[in-house]
Amino acid sequence: MIALLVRDIQLALRAGGGLGLGLAFFLILTTLVPFGVGADRQLLGAIAPGILWLGALLSCLLSLDRLFALDFEDGSLDLIATSPIPLEGVVLVKALSHWLTTGLPLVLGSAPLGLMLHLPAHGFGWMILSLLIGTPALSMIGCFGAALCVGVKRGGLLLSLLVLPLYIPTLIFGADVARRGATGMSVETPLLLLGGISLAAIALIPLAAAACLRVNLR
Repeated sequence: MIALLVRDIQLALRAGGGLGLGLAFFLILTTLVPFGVGADRQLLGAIAPGILWLGALLSCLLSLDRLFALDFEDGSLDLIATSPIPLEGVVLVKALSHWLTTGLPLVLGSAPLGLMLHLPAHGFGWMILSLLIGTPALSMIGCFGAALCVGVKRGGLLLSLLVLPLYIPTLIFGADVARRGATGMSVETPLLLLGGISLAAIALIPLAAAACLRVNLR
């Protein structure tokens, strides 16, 4: 499984869907927001948690269609499916490689981008923590959508339509943690709910995604 993880990380970086593309999109979105809503520091600080979370969510979408599509096109997915590694483990590896090449760089990049949006100083820690807890759920849910769309030609748009509604709870609670932390309010409830979503996604989605892969590979 370690060899599969290293291979997937290398493929993600070579294919251009890794940290460079996600961070570039994140930066562009953050840069465009002040042009659209104005340069008022107080307004930007108030909407910064939601903008940063929305940017991270959309950036995660950019590379989802490559999670299984490349392996399906060159026949590697059939070989992986017949290997001793269970498909549930393959899904976990794919999600982990996506998080390492997309989710983790977004977590690390949120702090300097928060400065651009005048995020309150005491909100940086909560912003990073909420992304660190919530982005694994985005990768896992994205893996389910990618497994569901394996073999579908030009399935990128369909994948986005399937995955975006499933991202809404993570977006709501993740942004709420960052917003409450920035304003000095209690973050316990949304933080626990956000962690629960991520844990539930890690526990349940590999089973569902593996079932989708078995159906699509028949």
